[in-house]
Amino acid sequence: MSDKKKYPFVNYTYESVSEIDMLKNTHDLKQQMLKRRSIREFSDRPVPKTLMEDIIRIAASAPSGANRQPWTFCIVSSPQIKKAIREAAEKEEYESYHNRMSEEWLTDLAPLGTDWEKPFLEVAPYLIVVFKRIYELEENGHKHNNYYVNESVGIASGFLIAAIHQAGLVTLTHTPSPMNFLGSILERPANEKPFLLLPVGYPAENVQVPAIQKKPLEEVMVWY
Repeated sequence: MSDKKKYPFVNYTYESVSEIDMLKNTHDLKQQMLKRRSIREFSDRPVPKTLMEDIIRIAASAPSGANRQPWTFCIVSSPQIKKAIREAAEKEEYESYHNRMSEEWLTDLAPLGTDWEKPFLEVAPYLIVVFKRIYELEENGHKHNNYYVNESVGIASGFLIAAIHQAGLVTLTHTPSPMNFLGSILERPANEKPFLLLPVGYPAENVQVPAIQKKPLEEVMVWY
């Protein structure tokens, strides 16, 4: 291994857990995560800023290619910016639902009751816009590429969704396509591209969700 810019190495602190506790911890997490649902109707009840900061710290702890951490999490609470994002997103979604999506796609979406209107983008107290950083611009103007950007940001987004749910909040993975308007509205630099948009908050009172089922374990896991 080259010593050039080599990180110092430290001992990993491993806390031994009994097999019984492993099974219990895994079972408890499984039961918690199985309650997670995508929510499209939000309360405007305020969410503490410190809670959002801890959620982002959890997301940013995710592994990444060469530890480049190629992500930026933009937290939007401004009513004016949320309104601008909703208007731009609905413009793209209207076009998608009426001209871009295939009949097969629309048929698959129909049982979920979704449409081009996205009022939750204004109602939810926060929007988290996840940007992927394609490269970093060094002081000398050199573009230093990041590695496995989509994979890294995808893993961090998974951490983010789990953290939101664990905190007792709800969210929705929203991906209006194209999403370039997010970079323009938030005035992000050229090395950042929008990856995911998540409204975050408490669910609206008496909100309902589709009675969907997840695939059984035998359909998603293969032993070799």
